[in-house]
Amino acid sequence: MPDFTLEDIAKMIDHSLLQPKLTDTELAEGCMLASEWKVASVCIKPYAVRLAASLLVGSGVAVGTVIGFPHGGNTTSTKMFEVEQSVRDKATELDMVVNIGKVLSGEWAFVRNDIAAVVDLAKGANALVKVIFENSMIADEHKIRLCEICSEVGAAFVKTSTGYGDGGATDHDLRLMRKHSAPSVQVKAAGGVRTLDRLLEVRSLGVTRVGATATKAILEETTRRLGL
Repeated sequence: MPDFTLEDIAKMIDHSLLQPKLTDTELAEGCMLASEWKVASVCIKPYAVRLAASLLVGSGVAVGTVIGFPHGGNTTSTKMFEVEQSVRDKATELDMVVNIGKVLSGEWAFVRNDIAAVVDLAKGANALVKVIFENSMIADEHKIRLCEICSEVGAAFVKTSTGYGDGGATDHDLRLMRKHSAPSVQVKAAGGVRTLDRLLEVRSLGVTRVGATATKAILEETTRRLGL
């Protein structure tokens, strides 16, 4: 017998609605799909947070968006403004990109302060932060230090990538991030999780959320496998 339910799988999924070409109609359809399947959240383009919040009220699906997306190079004050705007528009989950250049430069005080500013502001607004590393661009030593920083400042999740860089969520990276993050910090896999089998593989490595565009296909396969 499978060791999961349809709800278990659905509540692992952040339905991604970030593709640049998505129209308002397609964004609304994506929110309706998320509501139908009762996934964990939608992660939608920032300008559409209000739309998502209006469509998902009472659904049990959280509204999420992105901060400093996709390259993390915004100033900290700009990221903080993005947080303020997003929570004002009713987002409760925020996926923030680290400043990749500063990570590669080893400017850890800057990186820590950047992440902490966003996490602290979000917490004050009852929103959680998932910190995106963009693992394909950095080395293991950087990933480990980022996990330590995220643990120190109280981030809710560490996340592999934006989904728009080279490469996806690898087993190596997921194991590394789980090992070096505090137990209170969850791991989100983004990039390449397009099937139920792959979702179950990353789940076995300690992942509790995945970013997915193939949400419907994954959940339809789940219902088939469960005989629902």
